Amino acid sequence: QVQLVESGGGLVQPGGSLRLSCAASGFTFSMYAMSWYRQAPGKERELVARISSLGGSTTYADSMKGRFTISRDNAKNTVYLQMNSLKPEDTAVYYCNTRLSQKGRWNDYWGQGTQVTVSS
Repeated sequence: QVQLVESGGGLVQPGGSLRLSCAASGFTFSMYAMSWYRQAPGKERELVARISSLGGSTTYADSMKGRFTISRDNAKNTVYLQMNSLKPEDTAVYYCNTRLSQKGRWNDYWGQGTQVTVSS
């Protein structure tokens, strides 16, 4: 079955950096785009970044541009999110996501999430 397992979250001071990883299994990783979302307390889940199946195209939310970098290693079935210049408002649970085409429909899959807390 499809599994997405995030890691790398934690507590970091403002201005610091973290690198999140998402290990994927159960599907042909190199055929699908991958995304990172986040959800802060009391807020809706929002897209952080997306990367195309072969990594040639990336998309970022405006507030993350220039600070976050999404990348992937198709040999390792892993997608990454490098987060620099972190701000307290980046505090959230970060989720890995993919949307797979299965039996004529698209299905979203999510990891369990990893907590990122930016605080002094």
